[in-house]
Amino acid sequence: MTRTYNDVSARIRETIVEHMPKDAEITRIEFEGPRLAIYVKNVNLLSEQNYVVTEIVNLLHKRIVIRSDQSIRLPEREAEVYIRKLVPAEAEVTAINFDPSLGEVVVEAKKPGVAIGKEAAVLQQVVKETRWRPRILRAPPLHSKIIASTRHILHTESEERSRILRDVGERIFRPTFTKAGYVRLITLGAFHEVGRAAMLI
Repeated sequence: MTRTYNDVSARIRETIVEHMPKDAEITRIEFEGPRLAIYVKNVNLLSEQNYVVTEIVNLLHKRIVIRSDQSIRLPEREAEVYIRKLVPAEAEVTAINFDPSLGEVVVEAKKPGVAIGKEAAVLQQVVKETRWRPRILRAPPLHSKIIASTRHILHTESEERSRILRDVGERIFRPTFTKAGYVRLITLGAFHEVGRAAMLI
């Protein structure tokens, strides 16, 4: 019997709901590119019981990321104020950028280790207070207009990025068309060959 995408999707969702604590308050489950994104309202519970996610990963053999539901996140301006208070001044934060489509906040700091804190204590506090998922990056030594414009595009086009991620995710998690067979790969260029870099499958 041929499995459809809906069958695979339903099985994955049932497994997640079955093994997730009810107190986590799952709002939706999305296929975002190569990852399964689980949106919840009780992020703090899962940060305390992180073994739950590990168990689901072992069952499904998929990459899973926990995201906060958009309804519980602090507004960006308020969240930025909290983050600047929580991150030690010694970290020298240079920029804070929000990614609404992923529920992430990118914090650029000259000393990322200080911004993360001992045993990621600062990151956990940021999640608890703002409900945004922090990602710490080392600040570039020189200001770059390209990086700034890229951050701006990521923010303004967040809805379109979400749609693309879901479309790609559905293709990745669809059932396999065939279980056996061979694939021939011919390397062209950048493999000590003449011409542009390409792979012919």
